[in-house]
Amino acid sequence: MTTNEKQRTRNPIGGHVPVAGGLAANGISYAADIGAEAVQVFVANPRGWATSPGNAKQDEQFREACAEREIPAYVHAPYLINFGSHSEETATKSVSSMRHSLRRGRDIGARGVVVHTGAATGGRARETALAQARELMLPLLEELTHDEDPWLLLEPTAGQGASLCSQVAELGPYFDVLEHHPRLGVCLDTCHVFAAGHDLAAPGGVPRTLDELESVIGPGRLRLIHANDSKDVVGAHKDRHATIGSGHIGADPFRDLFRHPLTAGVPLVIETPGGKEGHAADVEQLKKLRDA
Repeated sequence: MTTNEKQRTRNPIGGHVPVAGGLAANGISYAADIGAEAVQVFVANPRGWATSPGNAKQDEQFREACAEREIPAYVHAPYLINFGSHSEETATKSVSSMRHSLRRGRDIGARGVVVHTGAATGGRARETALAQARELMLPLLEELTHDEDPWLLLEPTAGQGASLCSQVAELGPYFDVLEHHPRLGVCLDTCHVFAAGHDLAAPGGVPRTLDELESVIGPGRLRLIHANDSKDVVGAHKDRHATIGSGHIGADPFRDLFRHPLTAGVPLVIETPGGKEGHAADVEQLKKLRDA
């Protein structure tokens, strides 16, 4: 195995790819164009409740193409999902939407399905919202009984509003209510965690944050990283992604990210602005930081 192959095995780098017109037809070609070694996709309207049964032929072609190219795939669940919502309608629809994303994740061979950790809306206490999250999410986790089922990956938010989980320490209570289920993992978004107050740009900021993460969730639970720079300063609680190196995090902290033991084997996907050309540039820059 060459040095580059070893580096790719340690941290495949890719991006969120558009799939309008077909998972395989458009998603795989876009991934190739940006040099992606890992991909993330939507399998439903990200800003609505509508779901789709998918296309069996496209699913098979996507799954086979990812396997042939050794590209790990992930699904991002719709943004409206909130298991801490005070709205019964939102809570009910969140369960249906999440179940759909998990099932479609299995259909396309995804390793994990990412979902935002949500918020305690309606002025309710965090403990009440977490108790509801337990009631709604544990049954979904218990349905993941097949080896090919994806992991459910919690993505802490930037800390807007009554967020249930933004800082690393807040993953502890979330994991507790979900009984540290064996299919429960974490997707860490660098922009989110920076916005929540973890200063990745400070000397030692990345290893300090990752050390804390491991102490809270344990080894083997970090399954995906969203690699995004931030348009806003640390602690701003604003989820505004910037291209790698152009924001307040900067490029060097991503180099530190690749060198921490907790990130071994963990893919990185970008969700940065800039279109295909910008995405290709960000993927290339991350590869250079990884391989340096």
